Amino acid sequence: MSGVFTLPRAALLLAGVAAGAMTRIFTSSDEQQIGHLRKSLTALEGRLANQEVLQDNRLNELEAKVEAHEKRLNDVPSTSQIVAAMETLLSKTMTSLDARLSAQAQSIDVLKTTVSQTDELLERVLESIDSLHPSETRDESQYAGLTSLSR
Repeated sequence: MSGVFTLPRAALLLAGVAAGAMTRIFTSSDEQQIGHLRKSLTALEGRLANQEVLQDNRLNELEAKVEAHEKRLNDVPSTSQIVAAMETLLSKTMTSLDARLSAQAQSIDVLKTTVSQTDELLERVLESIDSLHPSETRDESQYAGLTSLSR
């Protein structure tokens, strides 16, 4: 076995030292990268926490706005309430209109009766006048007949 390893011990020692130095260089480079990654991770966690706070604030604002809109929406009457109010208003209007039309129809009936009574009274007055002056009315009727023939 001593023939297999012909390299001097010093070369092996130097190779070991070189390997250790290389390991140290790579290890220190890896540690620097790990340090940078840790710093980046810490910064990312900070930004994430900041964004989380911002999102919580926005969510709280939105919830407050939704609550305000919900309160205002509850104050607005529903469609069925509006329809019911309109039906009530229309019913009152129609009742009022019907009452006024009935009153006008009654007035027209009274007016017809009054006109009829006035006509009858006027006829009686004219008949009474005719009976008081029978000769004058006959002459006038004859005169009216003559004037109509001459035309």
